[in-house]
Amino acid sequence: MRKHVLVPAALLGIAVTAGALLYLTHARPLREAAAAPAEPPPVPVVGGAVAQHDVPIYLTGVGTVIAYNTDVVRAQIQGQITSINFTEGQSVHVGDLLAQIDPRPYQALTEQYTGNLERDQAQLTNAGANLTRYAQLGDKGWATPQLIETQKAQVGQLQAAIKTDRALIDAANVQLSYTRLTSPIDGVVGIRQIDVGNIISPSTTNGLVVVTQLDPISLIFTLPETVLPQIQRQQQRTKAPLPVLAYSQDNTTQLGQGDLALVNNEILQTTGSIQLKATFPNKQHELWPGELVDARLLVDVRHGGLTVPASVVQQGPNGAYAYVINADSTVATRPIKVAQISDGEALIDSGLTPNEQVVVDGQYRLQPGTRIAVLHGQAAEEAAAQQAQQASIP
Repeated sequence: MRKHVLVPAALLGIAVTAGALLYLTHARPLREAAAAPAEPPPVPVVGGAVAQHDVPIYLTGVGTVIAYNTDVVRAQIQGQITSINFTEGQSVHVGDLLAQIDPRPYQALTEQYTGNLERDQAQLTNAGANLTRYAQLGDKGWATPQLIETQKAQVGQLQAAIKTDRALIDAANVQLSYTRLTSPIDGVVGIRQIDVGNIISPSTTNGLVVVTQLDPISLIFTLPETVLPQIQRQQQRTKAPLPVLAYSQDNTTQLGQGDLALVNNEILQTTGSIQLKATFPNKQHELWPGELVDARLLVDVRHGGLTVPASVVQQGPNGAYAYVINADSTVATRPIKVAQISDGEALIDSGLTPNEQVVVDGQYRLQPGTRIAVLHGQAAEEAAAQQAQQASIP
């Protein structure tokens, strides 16, 4: 009986030992594998190459659009307005009738002076005929010299009266012309300041309307005084007006291209800046008086300059840097020096080489050494849009 009990116990011990060996052989590697962290997947990014081409160098400042000419249409005589001949905001040309003042008082004055002229001319004709007769009688001794001299004086008096009449007629015609309020310049009329039926005079404060010339138009902008030597050198080198571009305040829309007309003759001591004035054709009226715009003055062209999309440039505690894509599909940070950023393109002074691959979008998940997967085509566009949306979420 004891022998039969010992045999099953031995078999049970062998089974337990075998099970323990099997557990130690297979379970430990599985546990270690489960405990080891899995390698993260590559970060999708949008890549691009460093380009090399000619790059214009601009000096950028903020400016205000100024009308080339602004005229307040005022009356030079007093009278009642009988008609308004313009629509607010319309374009007008030199000599266009804007309003009519009642001309009847001035027409009557002109007719009065014209009548005086005709009367004096008739009297002069009669006096001249009498002088001729008196002269003939005097030759025969039938008229005294005193009579002849008196007649000559009368003729001279009438001739002077005729000159006065003609001068009065000219003055009255000038006054009559002032009843037509016309545009002194080509431009656009503003808000009407007086209505039909009201009395207007030279002392009327706001006049009839303001006419503003929009083509051409001027832009006054400021730059730091430190760039003045650079501007002067470029002017001496080109011997031509420097180009100026006008952009909307968000730098997305070009509003016009003009020429630098003036560098002001003094530096503003309070701000340490210089004022510049540019002239723009403004055929499409994209620039408007009083508008604040960004002005870009072209002072040089960098031949063979290195450029990358503006999104490549990142800012850190030590300055600007970029993520460079290595041959093993990892990234590294590279300090760079940026000359300018314009129209979504950054001009690089140092830190990058031509055709070098850099990260354009997707930097917010990167660190030096991170493995990446560069997206192309539609995938790159979708990833860039998605990452931009995620980056905008606080």
